[in-house]
Amino acid sequence: MPAASPWPTIHAERAALARDLAPVPEAAWSTPSLCEGWTVQELLGHMTATATKTPARFFSGLARARFRFSEMSRRDAEEEAKGTPAEDLERFRAHISDTTAPPGPVDSWLGETIVHSTDIRWPLRLEHEFPAEALIRVADFYRRSNLLIGAKRRVAGVRLTATDASWTVGEGPEVSGPLLALVMAMTGRAQALTRLSGPGTEVLAARCSGT
Repeated sequence: MPAASPWPTIHAERAALARDLAPVPEAAWSTPSLCEGWTVQELLGHMTATATKTPARFFSGLARARFRFSEMSRRDAEEEAKGTPAEDLERFRAHISDTTAPPGPVDSWLGETIVHSTDIRWPLRLEHEFPAEALIRVADFYRRSNLLIGAKRRVAGVRLTATDASWTVGEGPEVSGPLLALVMAMTGRAQALTRLSGPGTEVLAARCSGT
């Protein structure tokens, strides 16, 4: 049976992020996100750009950036984050229900929504509980994929065990903790390691870049 569409969850999590950001003071929007070199405001701009990007727009933007993906992402984020925080948040809200996306596996867009929402929330000391089934779906996608972020290589040779969900994968020294923290560590966020434990954390720490 085909997996259920992740779009309802993506839309719900975009809306949840918008609600959490609404009361955040303007000065806090310049807080560095967990994505190195990007502020909270810039990262939200990146999420808006992703929500509005069709495959055709993706390839035309990539060509304009001379096929440098990071440069295209930077330009898009700057374009979407050039207003005030309130204006940029309203622009994000306008695209909460969009189902457009760059080319790629649809689970990557669920993962981007969860990971980037957390990249924004944690530095602002905001916590959020994602649906367990969404986290499991994203964790299973990342552990099998090296697409862009190299998660499959990062978790090779360790055993990952969630303490708040029925999810254990891999062989080797164990890394255990909340599934969200495992997902964030799988995607290279060194900040997630403080929420994890076990002998495998040293292995994972050596492979986390913090970006």
